[in-house]
Amino acid sequence: MSIWEERFNTEDAKASTDIRSPWDHDYGRLVHSAAFRRLQSKTQVLGLGESDFYRTRLTHSMEVAQIGIGILKWLKEKHKDQKDILDALPRSTLLNSICLAHDIGHPPFGHGGEVALNVCMRNHGGFEGNGQTLRILTKLDKYSESHGINPTRRMLLGILKYPASYSNTVRSEIYGAIPPQIWLCRASEQKPPKCYLDDEIDVVDWILSPLTSEERKAFTQAHDVFDSKGKRKHSKPKYKGLDTSIMELADDISYSLHDLEDAIALGLVSRTDWADYCESEDHRAKFTDCGLDATAVGAELFSGASHIRKKRIGGLVHKLISSISVADTGLPGATTALLKWNAVMEPAPRKMMDRIAELVRDKVIKSPNVQQLEFKGQKLVMELFQALASDPERLLPRSTYERYKHAAGDQTSSDQTGSDHGKMRVICDFVSGMTDEYATRMYEKIYHPHKGSIFDRL
Repeated sequence: MSIWEERFNTEDAKASTDIRSPWDHDYGRLVHSAAFRRLQSKTQVLGLGESDFYRTRLTHSMEVAQIGIGILKWLKEKHKDQKDILDALPRSTLLNSICLAHDIGHPPFGHGGEVALNVCMRNHGGFEGNGQTLRILTKLDKYSESHGINPTRRMLLGILKYPASYSNTVRSEIYGAIPPQIWLCRASEQKPPKCYLDDEIDVVDWILSPLTSEERKAFTQAHDVFDSKGKRKHSKPKYKGLDTSIMELADDISYSLHDLEDAIALGLVSRTDWADYCESEDHRAKFTDCGLDATAVGAELFSGASHIRKKRIGGLVHKLISSISVADTGLPGATTALLKWNAVMEPAPRKMMDRIAELVRDKVIKSPNVQQLEFKGQKLVMELFQALASDPERLLPRSTYERYKHAAGDQTSSDQTGSDHGKMRVICDFVSGMTDEYATRMYEKIYHPHKGSIFDRL
């Protein structure tokens, strides 16, 4: 067994008659986990209950996995004569698990829920969805008593999108003010850094233990980040592992093209919107540089025939996948293959994909209707958290309250509320693990006079 096949809890031995590989174990544990099942009732872009057609976090994750496997097969063919790269590429079952698990830490109500929990946890280590994924896999899911699904080291490295801690990436001065009614805060001013949570430092130390000291220092360093206007943002790590780079490209392709497909089918993006964003003189070249005509692509996407739209989306996905190759990351002192190599997309297809993603973001995600629902989710999560934190003994489920009661305080926090860190993290875990529907029903049971019964099962 290689060091990358080891599990966080080494006492977790498989049966002598079990012929599955460690990657098969990771996959089986993931798809049978409660956190994975909950993705079917968590918002992707559009709120649940609007329609049964569009994508949820679960169907999105399944599509990311399918695209990820497509990328992997392409890379194996493209680099078939380069043994060092072939040897480094992941097994398909391993990559499947990484792609399927990439969103399980996201809370109810999408980024509205993430912002809400980051505000509620401001003095207790913050909250970030990708960081919560690592926490679920290694501590919270119920496959084991205290080690989550106890994945392999390589699966965890693949999940570790941002290998720097909250405390090393957060720039508190860029957060906006929090009003007395905290749910009225501006979401754009309360976004968390891209990171793992400080509570998982022990897990990350274990994941990265095979690296040299030089590799680890470069890999985990957080770099300054500025927006297009020169305004400082939270810091962010620069590097990622090979498996992570494949998963992220699959996620980007799915986000830009499959969310566009939903938006067109539901009438949220029009033919005029496409023309403005992709057929204008400033942006046509992004398509012609890829051997495509933006007007012809638009005609197929908005033809009104589902099979023509589907075929065009599939063609765009193939165009992007076939532009990906493996390249050297430039990580200083890299000797570990999983850090030396990354999957990268050629510049021209990347620009085309990013432009399509901008269209989806501006016309769908930033639309007033979607933002109003996200704001409602933000308010619901904040008020639900406040209620649970105000009287946890009365309001938390018994099993969660037992965890709360025995949670340790944070000895490292300089904030006067730091002693409650561990207890607040238990409440955060509970709320972030809710589906949209569960959170809504619990909120109504607590806050709405005519909702809720002692016989209700949430």
